[in-house]
Amino acid sequence: MKLAWGLLAAWIAHDLEELATMPSFSQQPDLPAPLTKVLPMSRSEAATAIGLTGVAIAAASAAGAATGGRSKFFQASLMGFGLHAGTHLAQSVVLRRYTPGLVTTPLVVIPFSLWAWHRLKAAGVPIAPTDRRLTIALAAIVPLSHAIARLPRLRRT
Repeated sequence: MKLAWGLLAAWIAHDLEELATMPSFSQQPDLPAPLTKVLPMSRSEAATAIGLTGVAIAAASAAGAATGGRSKFFQASLMGFGLHAGTHLAQSVVLRRYTPGLVTTPLVVIPFSLWAWHRLKAAGVPIAPTDRRLTIALAAIVPLSHAIARLPRLRRT
């Protein structure tokens, strides 16, 4: 199912923007104090975190393609991808500035997510019930990816 691979393509487009902007954004001296302690991220750390998350998105896309979009893992990942648009919009509103991923959120993330759900429903694909453990595991992927990416820095300090 091509739609499932569209998740990976949309994620790549979105995360290329994040990779291009996250390191410089994260090191801005005028960010609020709590962020200046947790955000500074080098380009290699950003690439590692994005790459680790990409492995999960690729696996979800493969699961979706193999099951015609019926995979709980694929559907939960698609839902998470769409819902995470809210975090990008909220971050920019709270900080009153551009934040990484803001441009592709309304241009890629939201339209692709809405289109994909519409296509799944039009194709008669049953929507899998929410699985709490799967949702928690998927929600942990991004923070874990960032933590793993920073391990070399933590070892140096």
